[in-house]
Amino acid sequence: MALKNKIGDLFKGFSKLTRPERLSRLVSMGALTPDDVKYLAQNQGLSPNLAEQFIENVIGYFQLPLGVATNFRVDGHDYVIPMAVEETSIIAALSKNAKWIRESGEIHTDIQGEDFIGQIQFAKVHDFEKLKITLEKNKNYLINLANTEVAANMVKRGGGVKDLQLRHVMRPDKSSMAVLHVLVNTCNAMGANLITQICEFLKHPIETLSQEHVSMCILSNLCDTKITRAHVVIHNVDPLIAEGIAEASLFAESDPYRAATSNKGALNGMDPVLIATGNDWRAVEAGVHAFAAHKGRYTSITHWEMRGNDLIGKLEAPIMVGIVGGVTRLHPTAKMCLNMLGVESADELSRVVAAVGLVQNLGAIRALTTFGFIQGHMKLHISNLTLEAGARGREIPLVKKRLEEVLLLRQRITLSNAIDILRELRNKALYPHLAMSESE
Repeated sequence: MALKNKIGDLFKGFSKLTRPERLSRLVSMGALTPDDVKYLAQNQGLSPNLAEQFIENVIGYFQLPLGVATNFRVDGHDYVIPMAVEETSIIAALSKNAKWIRESGEIHTDIQGEDFIGQIQFAKVHDFEKLKITLEKNKNYLINLANTEVAANMVKRGGGVKDLQLRHVMRPDKSSMAVLHVLVNTCNAMGANLITQICEFLKHPIETLSQEHVSMCILSNLCDTKITRAHVVIHNVDPLIAEGIAEASLFAESDPYRAATSNKGALNGMDPVLIATGNDWRAVEAGVHAFAAHKGRYTSITHWEMRGNDLIGKLEAPIMVGIVGGVTRLHPTAKMCLNMLGVESADELSRVVAAVGLVQNLGAIRALTTFGFIQGHMKLHISNLTLEAGARGREIPLVKKRLEEVLLLRQRITLSNAIDILRELRNKALYPHLAMSESE
């Protein structure tokens, strides 16, 4: 169900709606069906029998809040972004900054390369040059063998093994290790299991041809042969805001301690989409961090700069995702979220994830360099503090209002503030004559 170019003004005021109103609005957008709404109303109390298909020693489920980020237009298409996440402020910041870009700029994405990497390791190679010659001579034979025996269905969809590339790796004792990269186009699947199966299948014929011992076969999550890129342009940006964002970007690019947190900020946007769609967020995180250090120094995967009156941002990272197979189609919530996104390919999902990561990174550094991260985060954290203090029913909006006043006055709030406010409210409810005396 494609949402593209159909959303328009339905994003407006979304955060102010009640939950039933949000669901109704999403149905109007085409993001959800009436059956989806019924499913969500059940709190997804899934049977443990389904969980038994995914992991071992099942005892139940651990649920995350599921929300949507709004205002996203990527490559000229509108998207409602499903996000499974527990951290306050992520969805609000995303929606706010996506709106800024929607009104004053644009987001474009692209992908360089098309193949994922499988690795066949020769831990202690006896004659690297001979191995290299043997593999080059038999490359087409090995590729055709793998595509015929293991990846035939993938080949029918336009994928399969595309190339073999041998790398020389020095061991600590200065002897040689060899690693054969098997480049595989997995089409719309993430393909981790298939890639490993292909490598394991090739082990025997390669050992027979080379007389070298294969030690290990596994995919790599550092997939620098397929890089997803997102680009943001925002026009006529206040020079002070733009300079602050550019300086924060330079900080992250220059200092690995800051880069780690900056990249985590981008992943704050990417991970919830990956989780919501049933993709392996751990694999993407591993790839992102490895890619951030692939030039020998850990740095930021994002970059921001000012060109004239425009703020320009970019994100580059390997983002291995799928829209077929595994949890993406077995878990009903993941299936619903994919339908909500309306993506038609794994590449499209990868590009959307990159765009979300870049916008989230923008939101974080914009907050840090303008009104302050803590104040902005705390304002959105008020609900958590209110509930943690024990407020119930009619007490909740009263405690929230008082916490907002404290934050405005002191620039910070704590759980102790919430507890004190709640205790005061309850005392006044129990002893209204005392409250009257104080007001007099």
